[in-house]
Amino acid sequence: MATLSRGDLLPPEIVTDLFNKVKGKSTLAALCASRPIPFNGVKDYTFTMDKEVDLVAENGAKSAGGITIGSRTIMPVKVEYGARVSDEFMTGSEDMQLDILGAFNEGYAKKVARGLDFMAYFGINPRTGTAATETINDNHFMSKVTQTVEYDAEAEAGPDPNAAVEAAVALVNGSEYDVTGFAMAPALRAALAAQTDKSGRALFPELSWGATPGAIKGIPASVGVTLAKDNKLLGVIGDFTEGFRWGYAKQIPLKIIEYGCPDNDTSAGDLQGHNQVYLRCETYLGWAVLVPEAFALIKPKAGE
Repeated sequence: MATLSRGDLLPPEIVTDLFNKVKGKSTLAALCASRPIPFNGVKDYTFTMDKEVDLVAENGAKSAGGITIGSRTIMPVKVEYGARVSDEFMTGSEDMQLDILGAFNEGYAKKVARGLDFMAYFGINPRTGTAATETINDNHFMSKVTQTVEYDAEAEAGPDPNAAVEAAVALVNGSEYDVTGFAMAPALRAALAAQTDKSGRALFPELSWGATPGAIKGIPASVGVTLAKDNKLLGVIGDFTEGFRWGYAKQIPLKIIEYGCPDNDTSAGDLQGHNQVYLRCETYLGWAVLVPEAFALIKPKAGE
C-alpha cells in the first residue's frame, strides 16, 4: 500500500478486525450474532402457533390449529465518522499510513459499537442525543418493549437487585420465551455485586471489583455504559436469539478527501489551505426488535 486514493476500501483484514472490536464493545453485538443485511433492507417473519397440538382418536375429526404471521422490515441506516489528519499521511511511508489507519479503525469501531446500542436501545442519534424520529422512529427497545420492572435502589428494606432480575425473567418466561442474554448498566452490575445473603456472603462474587464476566448464573451477560444513557435503563433481559436481529454491510468504504470542508466546520477552514486530508468511514447498520414480548426492561424507580 503506497498511497491510498479517494474511494478506496478498508483492507479486508481491517474490516474483520473492526467488527471484532464492535462485538466486544456493544452489549447487543455481544449477545446477538450479526447477520448480513442488504442495503435495500430485508423482511423478517415471525410465526406463532395459536394452539397446542391436537390429540386425535382413531377415526376422530381434526380441528383447526391456526397460525399468526407477523413481519418486520429491517432497513439499514447510515452512520458515519470522519476526522482531519495532516496531509503527510498521503506522502508518508507505508508504516505511517498503517499506524494512522489502525488508530482510526480502533476509534471508529468503538463509536460504531456505542452507536448501535444508543440507536437500538433508545432510538437516538448517538452524536446529538436527540430522538431520530425520521430514521429510527419507534424501532428501539424503549418503544417496543412493554414488559418492565422497576428497581428501587432506595427501598426501606434495602435494595434487592436480584429480585428485580428474577421478576424480569418471570415476565419473559411468562411470555413463553427463554432468557438467552442479559445486558446491564454498570449501576446494576455494582448493585448485584454488593448484594449479600443472610450470612453476609456475596450472591454474585463473580461481579466483584468491577469484573464483567461473559456469563452470570449460566446466562450470557454483557455490561455496557450505553444502557445508562440519561439513567433511563438499567438492564435488558430476554431472548436475544429469536427476538432481536442486527447486521451490517460487509464493505466499509473509506474515503480520503483532499479538498473542501467535508465536515461542514467552516471554522476549521479548507483542507488544502491547512495541509490536511479528511478520513471518513460510512457504515450501514440495520436492526429490529422482532418479538418485543421476548424481552423485559429493568428501569430505575421513577425519581431516582
